[in-house]
Amino acid sequence: MLNTQMKLIWKMLIALVLGIIIGTLLHNHPQSRTWFVNNIFSPAGDIFINLIKMIVVPIVMSTLIVGIAEIDDTKKLGRIGLKTIIYFEVITTIAIIVGLTLANLFTPGYGIDISMLTTVDISQYKKITSNMQGDSHGFLATILSVIPSNIFASMAKGDMLPIIFFSVLFSLGLSSLPKSKKAPCLKIFKTFLASLFNVTHIIMLYAPVGVCGLITVTVANFGFTSLLPLSKLVFLVYFAIIFFALVILGIIARLCNLRIWTLIRILKNELILAYSTASSETILPRIIEKMESYGASKAIVSFVVPAGYSFNLDGSTLYQSIAAIFIAQLYSIELSLGNEIILVLTLMITSKGIAGVPGVSFIVLLATLSSVGIPLEGLAFIAGVDRILDMGRTALNVLGNALAVLVIAKWEKQFNYNKSLAYEKAFLSD
Repeated sequence: MLNTQMKLIWKMLIALVLGIIIGTLLHNHPQSRTWFVNNIFSPAGDIFINLIKMIVVPIVMSTLIVGIAEIDDTKKLGRIGLKTIIYFEVITTIAIIVGLTLANLFTPGYGIDISMLTTVDISQYKKITSNMQGDSHGFLATILSVIPSNIFASMAKGDMLPIIFFSVLFSLGLSSLPKSKKAPCLKIFKTFLASLFNVTHIIMLYAPVGVCGLITVTVANFGFTSLLPLSKLVFLVYFAIIFFALVILGIIARLCNLRIWTLIRILKNELILAYSTASSETILPRIIEKMESYGASKAIVSFVVPAGYSFNLDGSTLYQSIAAIFIAQLYSIELSLGNEIILVLTLMITSKGIAGVPGVSFIVLLATLSSVGIPLEGLAFIAGVDRILDMGRTALNVLGNALAVLVIAKWEKQFNYNKSLAYEKAFLSD
């Protein structure tokens, strides 16, 4: 298995480079670009994304049900949930503050001539934001959206929060049954889950083709020339991502007697895949499997990983805070300390629970910028490079969620040190 993983990382790296080369060639030949993108490379990438989406919901539901149903103490489950939410809120708030600090320190938006920037139509994001707000009443509407009126409809749409809510309730109901009735049902879910993980391994054989298709489409459509006017923003976002991963998450890891670089090496396949596809969904099944193999208990993994997908978006919140300040600087708008505090508080609320919504970062920004008087039209200037930035922030989201599992597992004393050392030795020595 480890040899296969080593081969997979090289296949994905080759696919990544190949996608950049083909995409660059197509970008310079617009007469043939549309046909190749629409008929070959875009379908190749969409097939991979759809294959992953096909198994994400059943894996999340099965993992939650198996993990939680085996916890006999409901108080213990409540404690895990509370610690998880507190950890997520603290870390994402730190990400927002780091983003705002770096954006104010390096001022990526000053000195740019707006007339030299190309704009991208963002009406689709405005429409999604409008539909989400609709007749909503803020916080209450968010709470109500967590409770599904039809769980099958939520499963069809991939709405993760209602799915998590239903799965937790179902798990509590299952765990309350007598052992003689609970055991057969749990056995079915365990077998189903094991089968789904095997399906994941089969799908990953197609991953290099999907990666090549997705990268080709990105580079073919936007090229590298679109990065030049906004190069300061791109470099700052990537610097912030690397800084947050190695320094902030590194400090947290050391406090828990972990090494962030070791975790990065263990997750190298998943990080490259998440970066290439700009989708956390593509690696959800593999993160669940790896973190359990690395020593975290099934109960912790089954709850923290799906919850982190919606609540622990370190990379996204880091980027959103930088983008908000960048647009303000682009329009020469001086934000007071009070305005930046409002920005932090707004991002803390708007960035939660909508990870499955297309263009999530743009939607969060649309809901945030108006709170401090920043023109929404500024988003049209950075939409062209959003895919490049999305790739980096997705990889950080994945790393942050993996570390969260280990932190909560150690916090709850449900981390197997011997299993961790054995896995680490076997994985890193290969």
